[in-house]
Amino acid sequence: MANNLDRKEQVVLSVEHVKKKIGRKWIIEDVTFDVREGEIFGFLGPNGAGKTTTIRMLVDLIKPSSGMIKVCGFDVNRQQEQALRYVGSIVENPEVYSYLTGWENLEHFARMQPGIDKRRIQEVVDIVRLDQRIHDKVRTYSLGMRQRLGIAQALLGRPKLLILDEPTNGLDPKGIKELRQFIRELADGGLAVFVSSHLLSEIQLLCDRVAIISRGRVLAVGQVEELVAANAKYVIWELEPAETGRRLLAGQGIDVIEQADAILDDAIIAGMGPDAIVTRMEEEDISAAVKYLVESGVAVQGVHQINPTLEQLFLKMTEGESID
Repeated sequence: MANNLDRKEQVVLSVEHVKKKIGRKWIIEDVTFDVREGEIFGFLGPNGAGKTTTIRMLVDLIKPSSGMIKVCGFDVNRQQEQALRYVGSIVENPEVYSYLTGWENLEHFARMQPGIDKRRIQEVVDIVRLDQRIHDKVRTYSLGMRQRLGIAQALLGRPKLLILDEPTNGLDPKGIKELRQFIRELADGGLAVFVSSHLLSEIQLLCDRVAIISRGRVLAVGQVEELVAANAKYVIWELEPAETGRRLLAGQGIDVIEQADAILDDAIIAGMGPDAIVTRMEEEDISAAVKYLVESGVAVQGVHQINPTLEQLFLKMTEGESID
């Protein structure tokens, strides 16, 4: 995954302490994050977390009860026209007409925006790599091609922020990979991309930063690698004799995990020996633990440090709630 966060990018989308109350119920209790130019920002949340409500507030489909949303410095609620001119979005399925060609669809949407000529239409066609099929009827398009046509439509107005709600829904693995590469190219060109997705593995592969939301609150925001690395680290020990090693580690105050299959990926579990011991500990404590075990007569046959995946982090933070 590329990382474009080494320089200080401009904040394109700023969401500050946004809340939303419907009736007597707070749907969104406190959401704060920002999205910068040239990055792909992931938005994750379990069912009922407030993810869809937040996205609708970003594009001014509903108003927040309090807080502020700004796009390129313009308040989405008070300066709607100025703010939304910088936003391209596919909030649900791309709105396209199957009986028209791809080009005719883009011409139709171009008429709704000032300053969009045929040259700009051709530019977005080239960007989404639909030039070979753009004059075919949309009904002949694959789902992935329809998705790219929808993105082309969203790009017509030269937005600074692209909002994609579940962009990989229904795509096969090849289509997902192609879309992932395409979105990365858009970000590399300076576009800020906000991606809502329930596919945690895709978010880990695709996004530079991520926000995790649960029960209307953002629990964590940060670079994917940093969020994962900052949480509990697990160490797999191959010791002989194993039971003595387990007792000695526990005696040093090290957290020995009894049910590792509830924490680690199945692939990791499958590669572990039958007597492997899993502990939760900091990296800087490993060398001292190795020295102590060896001095105590325990053979250290293997030590493997692993970090939790984004999925494990998500489940931990949301207390095991299911995701959208």
